[in-house]
Amino acid sequence: MRKIDLGLRPVDDLFTTEEMRNDEKKERVEDVSLTQITEFPDHPFHIFKDDELMKITQSIKDNGVLLPAVVRLKDGKYQLISGHRRKAACEILGLETMPVLVRNMSDDEAVITMVDSNLHREHILPSEKAFAYRMKYDALAHQGTTSRQVGAKLRTSEYMAQDVDESARQIQRYIRLTNLVPSLLQMVDDGKIAFNPAVELSYLSKEEQLHLLDAMDYLDCTPSHAQSIKLKKLSQDRQLNARVIEDIMGETKPNQQEQIKLRRDDFRDYFPAGYSEEQMKKDILHGLELLKRQRDRDRDSR
Repeated sequence: MRKIDLGLRPVDDLFTTEEMRNDEKKERVEDVSLTQITEFPDHPFHIFKDDELMKITQSIKDNGVLLPAVVRLKDGKYQLISGHRRKAACEILGLETMPVLVRNMSDDEAVITMVDSNLHREHILPSEKAFAYRMKYDALAHQGTTSRQVGAKLRTSEYMAQDVDESARQIQRYIRLTNLVPSLLQMVDDGKIAFNPAVELSYLSKEEQLHLLDAMDYLDCTPSHAQSIKLKKLSQDRQLNARVIEDIMGETKPNQQEQIKLRRDDFRDYFPAGYSEEQMKKDILHGLELLKRQRDRDRDSR
């Protein structure tokens, strides 16, 4: 049944004054139960139990929460915008409540505030920055953000560059990383794949990236910048497949020592089920050491 708008005010408005309604929109600090605080959806920043979190925990233990977290009311709960590590520290300490600043924000404003308040962290993973930049980029683009200083509309990435120590191009390059499959992106976070090659690999299709992972696993190597550029070009020319990827990854890199490559299937039968690659490697090296000693004994006995 279609609703008819008769221009009537909501029932709540009939029993509240304009002043009371304005007060509800004002920022205010409240002591809120941790159970009433919900996480920000798709929050790109991780909470690690590292030295930084321990320092925050000790500070709260000694002095209490000096800076309230920032939240907004969403679906009857307090959605956490800024202060995720403070909340985690309170949970570690077994606290039941924490002070929060309740702020009236739209969805886009909440995203922008969440990203800006976390980019000052001392240690940020490439994946965290990538998804944070993407979320802020989408929010600003949705708002149609303009620069009041120059009175002209700026490209969103240029507008973002005004607030961070990154160029507009570098911001776009970080956003490209969000196109990587999770396993490749994890390798970027782990430092196994450098940033520049990772950006080039982000142009490969998901299927091509999975083929690349198989080739990397089989050949026990990671792509160089030059190889990544070649893979991207062949992908754009629709000439990339699993065989081509394996051939490129098998190329000897500059200054690379000659390697002996073995398929895992060639030697897996020699090890117990459930053996890790690290355990297999240790046993292989131990076996080679025993073989060397036997050869040395045979030579000395001649």
